[in-house]
Amino acid sequence: MTIFRALMRNEDGATAIEYGLIAALLAVAVMTTVSGLGSQLNTTFSRTSSRLQASNA
Repeated sequence: MTIFRALMRNEDGATAIEYGLIAALLAVAVMTTVSGLGSQLNTTFSRTSSRLQASNA
């Protein structure tokens, strides 16, 4: 019974899970941001490339 009470009071596992959830949330936020910036950069470079090709013609 003493071991069970000690396990119920131990919050180390819960803290580790909370940190894991925070890290996962941050990873999703970073991936979303990078994905959006990647699309914008691709559009900008494509536009610049086509304008350079048009000016060289």
